[in-house]
Amino acid sequence: MTKELEGKVAIVTGAGRGIGRGMALLLAQEGARVVVNDPGVATDGTGHDAGPADEVVAEIKKAGGEATVNYDSVASMEGGESIIKTALDTWGRLDILINNAGILRDRMIFNMAEEEWDAVIAVHLKGHFACTKPACILMRQQRYGRIINMSSTSGLVGNPGQANYGAAKAGIAGFTRVVARDLGRYGVTCNAIAPGAATRMTASVPQAARDLRARAGIPETGGQAGAAQRPSGPALADPEDIAPMAAYLCTDAAWNVNGQIFGVSGGQVSLLYHPTPMRTIYKASRWTLEELLEIVPQRLMTGIPNPAPPPPDLDLPGRPGTPAATG
Repeated sequence: MTKELEGKVAIVTGAGRGIGRGMALLLAQEGARVVVNDPGVATDGTGHDAGPADEVVAEIKKAGGEATVNYDSVASMEGGESIIKTALDTWGRLDILINNAGILRDRMIFNMAEEEWDAVIAVHLKGHFACTKPACILMRQQRYGRIINMSSTSGLVGNPGQANYGAAKAGIAGFTRVVARDLGRYGVTCNAIAPGAATRMTASVPQAARDLRARAGIPETGGQAGAAQRPSGPALADPEDIAPMAAYLCTDAAWNVNGQIFGVSGGQVSLLYHPTPMRTIYKASRWTLEELLEIVPQRLMTGIPNPAPPPPDLDLPGRPGTPAATG
């Protein structure tokens, strides 16, 4: 073991199980002192169980590492501040923050309740802010820090039944890019991982949603219910496979890697390209509707598939073979 993180203090949220657990263990093996945060909730965010976080701390200590526990929820500013304070009270500093905690409340958008939306946004998107805000104040002062966020292809590409989760994960991608620009001048980097692995969360996805994704040609790539799409290899990788790339982004060697999103699944690590223009049409004056009716299908959208096409037997106005709409 190279001990690349010797002397560093790290926080991993949602570290009691799955991907978070794997990252906490590897960071400790590399010499970091780790705050293991996990309130021990169910995949939908309900309940509380101190056992998972306690077990990870015990495992780290048994292997000769240093760790302490925190059970606060990331979904409030008070919780985020308490998590950061745990690192300061225990070891007097903070070098690494991995925002990993998450829940699922899968539902098709036309059935989704406001509470299901709010709960997922609170844990994922607000949770990233609630921990990052107090952490980055410290990192800015000490002119050093590593922040690793967890995005997902559920937000970067889209998964049926995950409007709340996908919106949060897309927001986290944008959050990552902005935080990187805010903090880069102070020696602090912020990057994100879109993971692919078999976890409690992937196991909790309803079969109806799995069937819908299969019909749409979306691979069962796992992760926090969505991950980097891989051209080949096993459909669901191990949660521990995410940890090495996360650890790399925490090292001093990654000092100039900032504002990036990486797809990680099994043995594949991909640098995901930021959204940029794919095709462009241009004229010196304003386009007319008549011009766009002709040129958009020919120039912008040719060869671009509908990710969720309607069935062939559904008559739609404008669809070839469908009688023109009247009324």
